[in-house]
Amino acid sequence: QVQVVESGGGLVQAGGSLRLSCVASGSRFKINSMGWYRQTPGKQRELVASIAGDDITDYADFVKGRFTISGDSSKNTVYLQMNSLKPEDTAVYYCRVRAISNYWGQGTQVTVSS
Repeated sequence: QVQVVESGGGLVQAGGSLRLSCVASGSRFKINSMGWYRQTPGKQRELVASIAGDDITDYADFVKGRFTISGDSSKNTVYLQMNSLKPEDTAVYYCRVRAISNYWGQGTQVTVSS
């Protein structure tokens, strides 16, 4: 069974930075991509950023220029560097691992105070 573990969330003031980390383990199949999603109460989970291999990235428009996704495919690890955080970035952030199926972490809370 694939395990996905996120870390790095917390409370930060607007304009500050946080770095999220995600490690996947236990996959018998090749991991094709990893990504970060976020969700707030009453809203659907939405893509923040994803990475395939170590350099094919995709970003939601609302984070372009502020967030950077990076990864180490040899270690099944992905990071999300979040700069210039805004109160509207407050959400639970989830790591998604795409192999033969999609696997999700338990989520990490990011709270940005104004």
